[in-house]
Amino acid sequence: MTRGTPIPETVTLRVPFRVVKRGGRKEMHLPEGATHSRRTDNTLVKALARAFRWKRMLESGEFATIAELAERERIASSYMTRVLRLTLLAPDIVEAILDGKQGPEVTLARAIETFPIEWEKQRVQLC
Repeated sequence: MTRGTPIPETVTLRVPFRVVKRGGRKEMHLPEGATHSRRTDNTLVKALARAFRWKRMLESGEFATIAELAERERIASSYMTRVLRLTLLAPDIVEAILDGKQGPEVTLARAIETFPIEWEKQRVQLC
């Protein structure tokens, strides 16, 4: 547009996308090559928060064992152990999850699987 060109009163913007149902929720799919900001995975964030809370409770001596803490929380100790592993994730991976910038392949189910202790290997496996 040049200075002499009048500004139109209406501007039409077209954004190609599809709405797909996933697990009872509607999700927007953009075309190939389009970028979009990720939303924070609340399930994963909640699991991280629990993991760090449980770790703090164990380290403080409030509970002597994972089994004792799991009994108080009314969950299986095997599940608690898997979630507690999240405290071993590399700090940049934790930050990406909290900011909603983790890749779509990083889910709670995948994150609580066995992963390497070395942060560099975690980045390769999870990202």
